[in-house]
Amino acid sequence: MNAIPDVPIPPDLSRRYARTPAGRTWLATLPDLVGRFLDQWDLEPDLEPGALPWNGHGGVVIPVRRRDGQGSQGKGEAAVLKLAFPHEEATREHHALALWGGHGAVRLLAADAGSCALLLERLDACRSLLDVPLDTAVTVWGGVVRQLSVVPDSRPEWREIDHVAARAEQWSDEFPEAWEHLGRPFPRWLLEAALEVCQTRGAVGRRSGKDVLVHADLHYLNVLARPGVPEPATRNPPAGPEQYAAIDPQPMVGEAEFAVAPVLWNRIRELPQQDPGRALLARCADFSAAAGLDAEAARQWSLAREVENALWYASQRHHEGDLARSLWVASTLAGRTLPGLPAPQSLPTPGEAGGIAGG
Repeated sequence: MNAIPDVPIPPDLSRRYARTPAGRTWLATLPDLVGRFLDQWDLEPDLEPGALPWNGHGGVVIPVRRRDGQGSQGKGEAAVLKLAFPHEEATREHHALALWGGHGAVRLLAADAGSCALLLERLDACRSLLDVPLDTAVTVWGGVVRQLSVVPDSRPEWREIDHVAARAEQWSDEFPEAWEHLGRPFPRWLLEAALEVCQTRGAVGRRSGKDVLVHADLHYLNVLARPGVPEPATRNPPAGPEQYAAIDPQPMVGEAEFAVAPVLWNRIRELPQQDPGRALLARCADFSAAAGLDAEAARQWSLAREVENALWYASQRHHEGDLARSLWVASTLAGRTLPGLPAPQSLPTPGEAGGIAGG
């Protein structure tokens, strides 16, 4: 192996994983992992002097170029080396990307399952659906979901991915116990609304025969522009979803409507001050229509997913704002916005208070 290159680790990633023994161990191995896969996949870092790699909550993403082959302007092909902390989502990411084959999602170039290392095509990390007007985001997101909705076949990767209906059955057992343990952090009727969704949609999902591969964390920041895509004009949205690609999948198998929830609990401050509840339901309908989905099924799944988030936030310290956001969205989707909550325009966006639930 060549000498280990000096690739800096983003400070916020170091702070996050320095909190636990497993995280500290992973951080200590990162330089060796970087060197190993640069050497194994014949890569060289493509960072400007003093620049930091990109990172999300769960890993570091290093811009690289392949030494073999030719890219633009006589340089090696641009790519990224992603090294994720080993966890359930990371261990399944390469399976989903292989199934999608670059259609609607970032293209997988190489993978090492044991270390959660991936070599991926390089997208434009500075341009996501968070940066475009909401009506453009609706069009692009819907087209991406249509591409991602692959029907199961005989490929072995499908066996590694959990079913949405099984998740609903799990929630049916876990929600009441967690709600009681946490001191009943919201009214019983909202818990019962979520349980009804779990029972109804879980049963429908088991017998519908409409299973597809679902990206369960498809929020705006997880849809990036491909390089060279022109800036979209408000009145002239991109011609097709092939100009954008999904990243960081949380793959599941089941009803595609399960994917709608993250676009409802993100960009919540953009809801109008007048009748924001009606606007939230309209947003659910718009995204569902753009993706060819059932808006009622999307509303139901989104309600249950936000109750799950609410229970998680209620179990953490210093997440009162996140809990309020999840309760506002969940109760509004259930048709009875809880009184006493802040207006959606003043609620934190996911992650502002340090939370990870909901993405």
